[in-house]
Amino acid sequence: MVRSRVCTGGGRCQWYYGAPDARLRPGIGTYRGFRTTAGVPQERLVVPSGRVSLLIGFGGELRVRGGSAGGAGAGRHRSLVSGLHTRARVLGHGGEAHGVELTLAPWAAYRLFGSPLGELADALADPADVLGARARHLGEALAEAPGWRERFALLDATLLRWTAEAASASGPAPAVLEAWRVLERSGGAIPIHAVASETGWSMRHLESRFREQLGIGPKQLARVLRLNRAIRLLTAGRSAAETAAECGLYDQAHLSREFTALTGMPPGRFLAGRDTASAWIAG
Repeated sequence: MVRSRVCTGGGRCQWYYGAPDARLRPGIGTYRGFRTTAGVPQERLVVPSGRVSLLIGFGGELRVRGGSAGGAGAGRHRSLVSGLHTRARVLGHGGEAHGVELTLAPWAAYRLFGSPLGELADALADPADVLGARARHLGEALAEAPGWRERFALLDATLLRWTAEAASASGPAPAVLEAWRVLERSGGAIPIHAVASETGWSMRHLESRFREQLGIGPKQLARVLRLNRAIRLLTAGRSAAETAAECGLYDQAHLSREFTALTGMPPGRFLAGRDTASAWIAG
């Protein structure tokens, strides 16, 4: 599927979407190709999602600012891997950008990358530093492919091969994976002591292993999941009070504080720019 629109400030922004092979789901999300010829600097807000992002660029230079952990990895990139993060970032370019992005559940990223995600927490890295030479080979093959159908097919074939190669490698501990599933199913609303009880571990042990293997702690992930659920509810027209109650927050004021802490702005301001929150916007 292709969607295009005129970029703010001129030029054209195009997005191309493809569903991964069923054998890669639910660990790997929708493929999102992009090509912009804006001619002027563009930016978009990247909200914490509870997923790892792999972005492979074919042309243009990406700029990242903001985020947490002192902006680890912020700067200029052609391609990048983003671990789980807890503060919104701003992703931009100087007027031209071309590439593809996919998101991975943290347990799927752990298996494909072949290592725990602790060092990627609130940080950005070059894909070659995480995936080795195979990241460079994949980037070159994607850039040379004649079109998006071929690129998405190449991603399927490559990720299926990497998945098969990783089949014998260890992934997150079963208790960590179960804790992630419990949090995901509840949208972050279940108390962490109840999550620990589900795994049979103490809260302290769960916090330590969860952070080491997936990058952030279960309490932080719960906040991110609640934020994303709140965005969906508010976008669907639910009131702030109803949204706060459904997300397990105390009240509307608590909802506003969480939005501001994680996105840098209160809900009303965030929603006012929602039409461009996933697109390139003038910087």
